[in-house]
Amino acid sequence: DGKSLANWDGAPTFWRAENGSIVGETTAEKVLKVNTFIIWRAGQTKDFELKLDFKMTGGNSGVQYRSVNLADVGKYVLKGYQADMDAQAMYTGMLYEERGRGFLAERGRVTRIAEGGVRKLIGSPGSADELKGLLKLDDWNQLHIIARGTTVMHLINGRVMSVCIDEDEKGRIAEGLLGLQLHVGQPMKIEFRNIMLKRL
Repeated sequence: DGKSLANWDGAPTFWRAENGSIVGETTAEKVLKVNTFIIWRAGQTKDFELKLDFKMTGGNSGVQYRSVNLADVGKYVLKGYQADMDAQAMYTGMLYEERGRGFLAERGRVTRIAEGGVRKLIGSPGSADELKGLLKLDDWNQLHIIARGTTVMHLINGRVMSVCIDEDEKGRIAEGLLGLQLHVGQPMKIEFRNIMLKRL
């Protein structure tokens, strides 16, 4: 709602509502031992479109969806699909599976995942470097995730960054939680605003 963390569940040490945004921040004094998430508790994500703006200052983050809570690892630890982002834009736009199969579709790739997690490159929305040029460092970018059935697509600032057709029935998760990530490492700050979710 831009004013509070209503319907969001995360460690208050690291997450707050500020200036219309959800803000996650680590400092030299507030250090993470494991990646942590603020989890949306008002529903699940299955087939949907999500749009939000994000701004990064240092570090690595992501938007997790169709995910499960690994409570045995940590109260706010998630496993599942992630729209990855980082302050250097090395990974921003790619599809990564946190605590799962790892890199599924890097920026600039359309991939198909077959049974057993076998990955094949089947196309490209543009070169990784060309797409990187569309990203704004230390400024606001718009992330748009489309997930429908076995196909998931990440767009940033109106351009397709990566697409994955995930036909690995045993490996994939079809429905689950939505979360915003703070990553272990150097002090960092991530801001999210204008979060809009539409179920398909």
